[in-house]
Amino acid sequence: MSKKKSKNNSKIKKIKIWFRKNKLQFNFSEMMTITVLAIMIGFLIGSSSSYNNSDISFNKNSAELEELVSTYNNLYNNYYQKVGEKTLVNAAIKGMVSSLDDPYSEMLENSDSETFNEKVDGEYVGIGATVQYDGEHVSIIEISKSSPAEKAGLKVNDELLEVDGKSILNMELSKISNLIKGKSGTNVKLKIKRDDKEEEITIKRGKVVIPSVSSKVIKKNDKKVGYISIGIFSANTAKQFEKHLKKLESKNIDSLIIDVRSNPGGHLLQVTDIIELFTKKNEVIYRIEKKNVVKKIKDKTITSRDYDIVVLINGESASASEILASAMKETYKAKLVGTTTYGKGSVQTAYTLESGATLKYTIQSWLTAKGNSINKVGVKPNYEVKLDDKYYENPTEENDNQLNKALELLTNKEEKTK
Repeated sequence: MSKKKSKNNSKIKKIKIWFRKNKLQFNFSEMMTITVLAIMIGFLIGSSSSYNNSDISFNKNSAELEELVSTYNNLYNNYYQKVGEKTLVNAAIKGMVSSLDDPYSEMLENSDSETFNEKVDGEYVGIGATVQYDGEHVSIIEISKSSPAEKAGLKVNDELLEVDGKSILNMELSKISNLIKGKSGTNVKLKIKRDDKEEEITIKRGKVVIPSVSSKVIKKNDKKVGYISIGIFSANTAKQFEKHLKKLESKNIDSLIIDVRSNPGGHLLQVTDIIELFTKKNEVIYRIEKKNVVKKIKDKTITSRDYDIVVLINGESASASEILASAMKETYKAKLVGTTTYGKGSVQTAYTLESGATLKYTIQSWLTAKGNSINKVGVKPNYEVKLDDKYYENPTEENDNQLNKALELLTNKEEKTK
């Protein structure tokens, strides 16, 4: 597969893709959208998607496009009040996205765009500390493991007073965050209060990896059950997952629980890589549908496992989580415990505009390995178990009846998961 470069040498800023890089062809309307943005903003938004067959061609002089540009010019030059270019451009983009009538296609601006990108990237440049405003003080409530903040000696419950000599009193958290963040390798000086004593800490900014996977071994009925929780499918989740899985297997686990409850989804490539750790080569793990053409996505690896697995799901398990759950159920023959999933059977692509806003829209739909659509239906569990109210009051392992049902299936000799 090859990447096609823009003919006008435009600057590509950033792109994230939630699908395996299969060969794609943009239709006329998709290219028209890109062209409109190019004319209005002054550069072409690039894509790292691969194309099929010959270069894409489109009519730059279409009446529709000329009409749109003419409207933009007329409003900008002749409207009785001053109107900004960015205002008109953003309105045009939002209008195009809105016309799709798709709840998963949207334009994200400012802090929403930044937060979205950090989550799907699974990393960011900063110090690795989370702050909270309680109405009176700004305090450090969480510090990422092995982060610049941890290495510099910042601690949870430290009260933040200044950033690089600037008081953060009555400042919005988003502005405080922007002050702390910066280029990798640069320093930021924080004035904090700890145990009623003020002190300054200099922290060198660097890459902070956002953990999306956690694991542990649960012992029950003389069995060792591995437990892996996936919070979101970020760009580095598969790597994290495999590391945790190998660590569990080094402890001689007998079976495995994969917990994707309340996981909203994420990168399709990441969940594909995780599924391929378990299924056999050439087995169908899901299907992709675009413009009524369905393609089977098969396992391309020689890696597989054969121990018993239970996947925990609930009504907030969506998209990539549902792909994992359905593939493990239909192809690996794992059992699902919990409640029916959200029911999102579509795939989105997203990229960052020069303005910093993020535009994402649907490019495909997906089907289960057996060709079933789960859109607005969800993936049903083998064992319907609603989370007990006791867990909401006291969220402990003992009160997690969904987890305990999974443990029962994996450790009770009378119950077989396959």
